[in-house]
Amino acid sequence: MAQRQLPMFPEGSTEVTHDLAFEKRDGSVTYFYGSLPVFTHNENDAASFKMITAQFYINGYVKQMDIVRAFGVTPISVKRAVKLYQEEGVQGFYAEKKTRGTAVLTDDVLLN
Repeated sequence: MAQRQLPMFPEGSTEVTHDLAFEKRDGSVTYFYGSLPVFTHNENDAASFKMITAQFYINGYVKQMDIVRAFGVTPISVKRAVKLYQEEGVQGFYAEKKTRGTAVLTDDVLLN
């Protein structure tokens, strides 16, 4: 029988699941799995937040509702992040968004 490591989270951290917690300190967010820090990002970095929470879900560390309850985000935003991660991977969160260009009024359009 495999022996499990006891999760020992730092004081002041918020538990997401029995094995996963996060801590906000000095403008950054650090995620802990067991007793080890696994990822850190700036508190205002939405792309990194979506990327790491999608990774946690894909790897089976959390359920979508665990993320919703712990971080106060909507279920659809978690589903969208997971879909983006599955379709485009990590780079999908940091790539420039594809948008249509502005409409250009040409002489042909103005004359009609």
